Amino acid sequence: MAPGTTVRRSKRKGNGATVEDHDRTSDASDQSPNRVDPEGSPDDFDEIRPRTKRSRASEGTSGSAQRGQLSLMELIKGNGKIIPQVVKLWVEQYEKDAKPAMAELLTMLFEACGAKYYIQGESLDEIDVDDVVIALVNLARRGEVEDYQSSKKKEFKNFKDNLISFWDNLVVECQNGPLFDKILFDKCMDYIIALSCTPPRVYRQVASLMGLQLVTSFISVAKTLGAQRETTQRQLNAEMKKRVEGPRLESLNKRLSMTHKNITDLEDMMRKIFTGLFVHRYRDIDPNIRMACIQSLGVWILSYPSFFLQDLYLKYLGWTLNDKSASVRKASVLALQNLYEVDDNVPTLGLFSERFSNRMIELADDIDVSVAVCAIGLVKQLLRHQLLPDDDLGPLYDLLIDDPPEIRRAIGELVFDHLIAQKFNSSQSGSKGKESESSEVHLGRMLQILREFSADPILSVYVIDDVWEYMKAMKDWKCIISMLLDENPLIELNDDDGTNLIRLLFASVRKAVGERIVPASDNRKQYYNKAQKEVFDNNRRDITLAMMKNYPLLLRKFMADKAKVPSLVEIIAYMNLEIYSLKRQEQNFKTILQLIKDAFFKHGEKEALRSCVKAIMFCSSESQGELQDFARNKLKDIEDELIAKLKSALKAVAGGDDEYSLLVNLKRLYELQLSKAVPIEILYEDLVMILRSFKNMDDEVVSFLLLNMYLHIAWSLHSIVNSETVSEASLSSLLLKRNTLFEELEYFLIPLLELMERVCVILVDMWCLFRMTIFSSTKLEKLGYCPDAHVLQKFWKLCEQQLNISDETEDEDVNKEYAEETNRDAVMIAAAKLVATDTVPKEYLGPEIISHFVMHGTNVAEIVKHLITVLKKKEDDIPTIFLEAMKRVGLKFWAYNRYAVELSRSVDKSLTDKSFEECKDLAIRLSGIFIGAARNKHRSDVLKIVKEGIEYAFEDAPKQLPFLESAVLHFVSKLPTPDVLDILKDVQKRTENINTDEDPSGWRPYSLFVESLREKYVKNEGIIDEKEGATVKRRGRPRKRQNIEGKRLFEEHSSSEEEDSISASDQEVAREEEKQDDDEEEDAPLIHSIRPDSCDLGLIWELKLACLLLVLSAGNFHEWILYWEMGCLLQDVTLGI
Repeated sequence: MAPGTTVRRSKRKGNGATVEDHDRTSDASDQSPNRVDPEGSPDDFDEIRPRTKRSRASEGTSGSAQRGQLSLMELIKGNGKIIPQVVKLWVEQYEKDAKPAMAELLTMLFEACGAKYYIQGESLDEIDVDDVVIALVNLARRGEVEDYQSSKKKEFKNFKDNLISFWDNLVVECQNGPLFDKILFDKCMDYIIALSCTPPRVYRQVASLMGLQLVTSFISVAKTLGAQRETTQRQLNAEMKKRVEGPRLESLNKRLSMTHKNITDLEDMMRKIFTGLFVHRYRDIDPNIRMACIQSLGVWILSYPSFFLQDLYLKYLGWTLNDKSASVRKASVLALQNLYEVDDNVPTLGLFSERFSNRMIELADDIDVSVAVCAIGLVKQLLRHQLLPDDDLGPLYDLLIDDPPEIRRAIGELVFDHLIAQKFNSSQSGSKGKESESSEVHLGRMLQILREFSADPILSVYVIDDVWEYMKAMKDWKCIISMLLDENPLIELNDDDGTNLIRLLFASVRKAVGERIVPASDNRKQYYNKAQKEVFDNNRRDITLAMMKNYPLLLRKFMADKAKVPSLVEIIAYMNLEIYSLKRQEQNFKTILQLIKDAFFKHGEKEALRSCVKAIMFCSSESQGELQDFARNKLKDIEDELIAKLKSALKAVAGGDDEYSLLVNLKRLYELQLSKAVPIEILYEDLVMILRSFKNMDDEVVSFLLLNMYLHIAWSLHSIVNSETVSEASLSSLLLKRNTLFEELEYFLIPLLELMERVCVILVDMWCLFRMTIFSSTKLEKLGYCPDAHVLQKFWKLCEQQLNISDETEDEDVNKEYAEETNRDAVMIAAAKLVATDTVPKEYLGPEIISHFVMHGTNVAEIVKHLITVLKKKEDDIPTIFLEAMKRVGLKFWAYNRYAVELSRSVDKSLTDKSFEECKDLAIRLSGIFIGAARNKHRSDVLKIVKEGIEYAFEDAPKQLPFLESAVLHFVSKLPTPDVLDILKDVQKRTENINTDEDPSGWRPYSLFVESLREKYVKNEGIIDEKEGATVKRRGRPRKRQNIEGKRLFEEHSSSEEEDSISASDQEVAREEEKQDDDEEEDAPLIHSIRPDSCDLGLIWELKLACLLLVLSAGNFHEWILYWEMGCLLQDVTLGI
């Protein structure tokens, strides 16, 4: 028995307890142990949910009469403001006549737990705690309790707060008398501890709430008494210096002794609740109870460290860092955070920190984001007190590039405080300098971090985004520019540092004006209020003023560096160009545009070209007046010069020169055409001529020739569609260009490894651009186009070849320019777009695409899933498409078997098994669409798939029979029982005149299919028979046997073991609930069920006793932990220690 759990009294029969009706009275009076099963599952009572009904006022007592017939329970449910006054009146009544007042208090305690059970004051001494608790358990077993704490009714909105307030006021009001009489609170604690160990969850919840609050209130009184003890001790010391003895000294000694005794008594009461309630409930099956325990323990240790700040209590916070509930782990982390914030606590926490610091670091990567963020804050506290070596922080820094932004921000703050500002370094705490010097120091340390990510600009941006909010130096534009221009001779930047600093400047500029630099998971458009927009405008102005004179210097210095130019050039797109006019800096603006033009023709890489185009387009549209005219003229100059360079390059290639100049200028033209129309009509024929005359050109050159031709056609079509009048000449010209491009694209529909992806994507864009549905029944109807079936098949074969490229090859190409436009995902998106937009008939391409649902990883699967969603919204013939998709996969299986047979070879089982599994996986994914409510809605669709699938399987039996097992069977499981019976009869009828024994292996799939149908039918039929044949409709599990020999809750020497058994049944029920949730057919709510005993109680007790002996006999700490864990497994503790 846990020490101090309860006060034992002699066992005597009493008749002082009453209940509301005759049945309840008889149950309460017959308090034999055989009438209750205290070791039943706690959740027996959760399933019989308490009825929510208005509580009747209890019979009046002498105390309530003085308060105008207002019972304590009505007070708890009512106005909390009068609780202090009512508590004061109750204490006065208790001091006059203790027994009736205590009976009223205990009645309120039971009612707060939801049970209507009343005790008469005269028989209070004759009533045993165990008997009352067993009677209360019986009430709960019959469902005669109410759950006030979880009730949604408005009248119980303040129930929890009022109950806490009541007990707090009661303890404070009794601190000068009844609190230390060894009667009132001992009796209350006995009942609270006993109820906290009972099976009904509502009892445990409310009793735990009251018990935990009592300890909190005891601590408040103990602190007050502690202050009085210190004052008395000082007075006594001062008095002893004056005289050796006397009445004053005697009075002070007496007061000091009494105060110390009261504090000791309070600590004994705290210890009693801790050992009787907390040590069991901190591992309760209910996570809310566990969380409340840990939250309270954190408050106790923080507010009363002289008693609770020791390893005996701290270990529970460490253990619950491993709790399976996120809310409990978070409560433990927050409690520890509060403890480490107090510097005086740190020396005592040394051993605890050493033991659990690794787990604290692990929690920074917790599956729950809120727990991870709190854990990172806890690690910061450990670093502040220098309790963690830097070597242990490596895993944390990896979280800088984690997905959840909350975790990245928390790690960013940690990185700034620890590595950049070095707030936790004592040697740095006293050093102070000017703000500019501080910015340079911080930027220097940031560059040291970014060196680790120099090879990957994307990861660098993630790190910058994480730290930006906390690092003011990133917004010190003048300091950053000064460092880039080498104005400070004491700071030397190498090439990588210069690149990283420009990336930092560009990313910081974008953040300062409100743009995301890291893509968000939801991709929602950001909206800002007026104040935020004003901040962004001010930042834009500050950036412009800082860059205005220095921007040309930066562009000139880094013009030739292809790694720095993209970020540097694009900064102008985030500046306020109007300021150039206001500050009379027009010449600087013109210089910048000329430098951007020079950069455009100096570089041929995608990023540099794209940045230059974005910058020049921004200046052309956002500048005003003379500056805008200059920008547009500069853009026209770029177009003219580019066309001239292209002409020269085309002539050079035609004359046999190198293709590099042509490739670079085609890239420039492509990037420019992505933003605006470029007049290249005079070049179009030359592009076609080069394509037709030089078939052996580099694939990349061919790719950009086709891309520029496509973009030119797209801009021409855009011009025609948006024109009020369309000339026949322009229409004929467009048709001629379109047909020419189609001819060239169809010519390249051959498996060229480097070119096929680009051809597929361009072809799809062209088909969608001129699809029949757009132009039918319009004046431009002749522009409509639909590809031939033969061309479409060649296109799909090319797509399949790209889809089947190995992951290794795909990974090798990931760093190539424009790789995202030609990879496996881009090809699948292009093909799916044809079906989704009705560009081509879906009867062929739809099943082909869906057949690849499960073959190529998550990205392709998501694309196919979105396509299926689109097709379902259009109410297309989904069953036919699904069935055809599964047939396409199954054809691989039949074709390989047939090929092996024809060549008289043995079948490679690995290949056939792979095809079989692919078909099976596809069927599982497709059948998974018809679940829940969709199962009834789409019953006809599922039935069609099953029937036509069976027909297909028997077309060439037994060769195609594996289709039944791999595909059809997974859809049958979605049908109701009558349909299953019809299908079973149909399948059996097909084999009436066939001798399946001639080829047992060939007909094996048929036999397995029939057997599965029978099992499903029998299973469902059995459930129906049980429901229809039962005389009383019951749902859930069989009834529990009622006459099981139970154990007393509070017998001598066995209290805590019985409580452990109750907790064990809690977990047993949890596992049974999970098992039933997984069973599709057993959907009856558990709320109406009583669970059976699932194991022999005697065996459990023998095993638990053996584990207890092993724990006591353990030779070392590791053995002790091992045996303790064995005991916890038997007990089904929810917390893994």
